[in-house]
Amino acid sequence: MAGSSHKVIIAALIGNSLIAISKFIAASITGSSAMVSEGIHSVVDSGNQLLMLWGLRQARRPASAEFPFGHGKEIYFWGFVVAIMLFALGSGLSIYKGITHLSHPEPISEPMTNFIVLGVAIVFEAATCWVALREFAKIKGQHGYFQAVKLGKDPSMFVVVFEDIAALIGLLLALAGLTIGLLTGNPIWDAVASIAIGLLLGVTAAWLAWETKGLLIGESANTEIVESIRQIIETEPGIDAINEISTLHMGPNFILTTLSIDFADHLQVGELESRIKALRETIRERFPSVKRVFIAAESVEQLTQQSGSR
Repeated sequence: MAGSSHKVIIAALIGNSLIAISKFIAASITGSSAMVSEGIHSVVDSGNQLLMLWGLRQARRPASAEFPFGHGKEIYFWGFVVAIMLFALGSGLSIYKGITHLSHPEPISEPMTNFIVLGVAIVFEAATCWVALREFAKIKGQHGYFQAVKLGKDPSMFVVVFEDIAALIGLLLALAGLTIGLLTGNPIWDAVASIAIGLLLGVTAAWLAWETKGLLIGESANTEIVESIRQIIETEPGIDAINEISTLHMGPNFILTTLSIDFADHLQVGELESRIKALRETIRERFPSVKRVFIAAESVEQLTQQSGSR
């Protein structure tokens, strides 16, 4: 999954960097407000991809005494920063530019330059979006795209996917604004397109921030994993009851699991320890993303109060 995320981000970074340069060149020639907004959009997207790459790098750092569970949540933090940047810079500046142009509309010179750049940008962005969606489809399983984002634990993937989709829609909005403005001779449509692009970015950023917030605070593993762990425990002999199963994502591929289990009273301490060890190994083998498993055995606590072994 990490390799797919890295591939998608690199593809998006290269595409957005080239597109940003072409958009600003076209904007400087034609004076189009929508093209300036699109240029800002691409610059923000490029910066976001750099932040996600940095987040992936930081998340790979090993555990330490200060961070005993590693740095996996770094990618959640940087994913949230990306959403804030997209909202503050991309959305805010685009809406501001559109309102300014709306107050003082100016005719666009050499509109054909804008159409050429937009056409090239749409091709590049469509290719980047195709790569992102193809990689995302590999990990989403049977879920729909929106449901996969809700259930997904890797923001480095879904943030880039929906940034690319928003970028492609933004290009189409810019194209529509320029086309209507050229046909009607009214430059106000260029400003309207700029504001529409800003609103699009704002909605996208708010949604990404909401999805990333849960991961940053601490989401449990997906229901399928929790229920499978429950089934594994229930098939083990010598267990009377499952009191609690708690899971927490410490990173996209790092699940912390705590279990409270009532073992049969007739089991001796040594046998209980063997059962706990076997159960822990079975869960880890079944789910490689479950890196840590802590088991609170009620009978162990009762039997070892006197021995002091636990």
